[in-house]
Amino acid sequence: MPQWTTVALVAALYLAVCLAVGLLPGRRSSRTAAGYVAGDRTMGLLLMYFITGATIFSAFAFLGAPGWAFSRGAATFYILGYGTLGFIPFYFLGPRAARLGRSFGFVTQAEMVAHRFGLRPIAALMALASLLAFIPYLALQMQGAGYVVYEVTGGRVPRAAGAAIVYAVVLTYVLRSGVLGVGWTNTFQGIFMMALAWGLGLYLPWQLYGGVGPMFEQLAAERSELLLAPGLTKGGEPWSWAGYSSTLVVMAIGFSFWPHLFMKAYTARDEATIRRTVVLYPTFQVFLIPLLLIGFAGVLMPGEGPARADQILPHMLMNMDLPAILVGLFCAGALAASMSSGDAIAHAAASILVRDGWKTGLGRHLEAERERNCVRAVLVVVMVVAYAVALGYRESLVDLLIYAYGPVTLFAPTVVATLYWRGATGAGALGGLVGGMALLLTFQIAPWLRPWPVHAGLYALVANILILVVVSRLTRRELGEEERRFLEVAGKRGSSGPAR
Repeated sequence: MPQWTTVALVAALYLAVCLAVGLLPGRRSSRTAAGYVAGDRTMGLLLMYFITGATIFSAFAFLGAPGWAFSRGAATFYILGYGTLGFIPFYFLGPRAARLGRSFGFVTQAEMVAHRFGLRPIAALMALASLLAFIPYLALQMQGAGYVVYEVTGGRVPRAAGAAIVYAVVLTYVLRSGVLGVGWTNTFQGIFMMALAWGLGLYLPWQLYGGVGPMFEQLAAERSELLLAPGLTKGGEPWSWAGYSSTLVVMAIGFSFWPHLFMKAYTARDEATIRRTVVLYPTFQVFLIPLLLIGFAGVLMPGEGPARADQILPHMLMNMDLPAILVGLFCAGALAASMSSGDAIAHAAASILVRDGWKTGLGRHLEAERERNCVRAVLVVVMVVAYAVALGYRESLVDLLIYAYGPVTLFAPTVVATLYWRGATGAGALGGLVGGMALLLTFQIAPWLRPWPVHAGLYALVANILILVVVSRLTRRELGEEERRFLEVAGKRGSSGPAR
């Protein structure tokens, strides 16, 4: 049997197991929107740990990160920085959001913000900004799956078809089981990926160089520029410290405010589960290190390199003398990375568009079961749109993720003010979002307008904060009864009331 056939069969078996794991939890959740979107608020530490860890272990981790280490060297270390720091705010924000969710029935961050200020357009605007971030992020996962299937089949299955096959599996179990299906598949995939990451990250440098130490010694002798911080740009020139540090800052700030990550506050069993998850979360960075080693291992590998840096992992696997079953397992791990983020992103995007855009933003009433069905219908649309973007996008997967962090970072001042600042007003929150988004889009479309070569999201973040503070001061008013109750519940440690 040809090697590619064996590899493809192993990957197909893995997809079948994921489908089974994802479909079974659907029997446990209620047939309400809270059951589909928030898992009836029953997730314990195990599920919370892996479902939040899926944000790190994505196609970006298994393909984009090794690709950057291979082509841009030390630039890739920013991933360890923002991943370690980025979840710290959730230790303080998550429990407050969870209390509010149990008392007021929230399942998204935008409906929480809109309720605090009594201003529906905020939810609609945040839903739109979320969509601008989610679509490219989901497209990144689909592209990664397509790359893997294309490489392991020796080009016999086109990238477009490979992505479609993998995400048909994802769509099936997310439609059936909602967030519980996402949680259990992420747990299975996370354990699988951790084992494969370290196995592969240590094996490849040993096979090619005799170990990790000898590998870096050879790199220092022949490609020392790859080991000097802050690394290289896409064109091979040194990356500026301004560009490197601003990217790290924007992504560290925006990390906790990804809607699909923030929504997990509403799924947790209790506040202690949220805090323990945050404390344990940095351990996922340990499992990124071997993936970076893979990229460095490919730099001096004999023979012609891959057409794209993002393809370095499957390229190395298919061009080394490895057992077919082993290659198949490693490729299944790369698919797991794509699926474990893609399912959470797609589920959150559909939930937000219905809950925040249609129900909260436009004030449309939906019965519980009808809302659940609407989320499912929108899920299909989101998948199709992201698939179209994935087919048309040809740049780096990491660049796509860096862009996506721009809109998400703008949520940080709004959410913090919602939960902590009594003086914040709806006009200030809305004005900050509008002003920040306008500046972000301007600098994304016309980067030459930036005064300094830093991430566009940093300019937008500063503009958002200034507008939020100034407008809130100018429109200060007495707090209403509902807003007082909101802030009282948010600040009451350990409170939990019945969802309503």
